[in-house]
Amino acid sequence: MKRTLTRLLGGSLLALLLGLAPLGAVAQEVEPINVNTASEELLTELPGIGPSKAAAIIEDREANGPYESAQDLTRVSGIGEGTVANLEGQVTF
Repeated sequence: MKRTLTRLLGGSLLALLLGLAPLGAVAQEVEPINVNTASEELLTELPGIGPSKAAAIIEDREANGPYESAQDLTRVSGIGEGTVANLEGQVTF
């Protein structure tokens, strides 16, 4: 009897935990990244931005001043309209 109860409770607990697992993923929201203050490491978390483009973004903002919009990122070599479109909602200025 004790063994049956233990199995039943263990199975119920497992089912409950598995049922709640997706809620954690839904509840998480990612804050937009400020491209005028972000480090190279943080910039690489953006879609289409690898280490070399992240370094180029930093180099460009230091040489030419802060970005005012995502469109301004096109002044960086290798960042075009497609990349800018993918960044919508993920960056701030």
